[in-house]
Amino acid sequence: MVEPARILVVDDDENIRKTLTTILRNEGYTVDTAQDGKEAIKKTEASAYNVALIDIRLPDMEGIELLTKIKDTVPKTRKIIVTGYPTLKNAIAAVNKQADAYLMKPVDVGKLLETIGEQLKRQEAEKTFSEQKVTEFIETRIRELET
Repeated sequence: MVEPARILVVDDDENIRKTLTTILRNEGYTVDTAQDGKEAIKKTEASAYNVALIDIRLPDMEGIELLTKIKDTVPKTRKIIVTGYPTLKNAIAAVNKQADAYLMKPVDVGKLLETIGEQLKRQEAEKTFSEQKVTEFIETRIRELET
């Protein structure tokens, strides 16, 4: 049985955390939450997440800053910035800091679920590619050692 994708919701607004948790759990995802950047960093150091939904404005740091502080896993955690304050400047900053997607509040649930699905497909493709590269390396190394 395939385990459900793990999603971390990082938002200082408790109502948003609860709403997104309910929506995502109803879709079959395992959901964890963090109310600020420090809590998100601790959680990513303790557990692996497939996707992190990150509010751009957090009480202790900007979501853009958090993008580079969240511990990446293999395959890498897909990071989606969610903002009620969309600007060209923060969209560019998000892309430059390796955000995988950028959504505006109020979030359209259909668009959110579609974006998460796309990011999970990309993550799976990265995982398959990584596994193939490791297999190729091992096979090459075995041939080198045999000669």
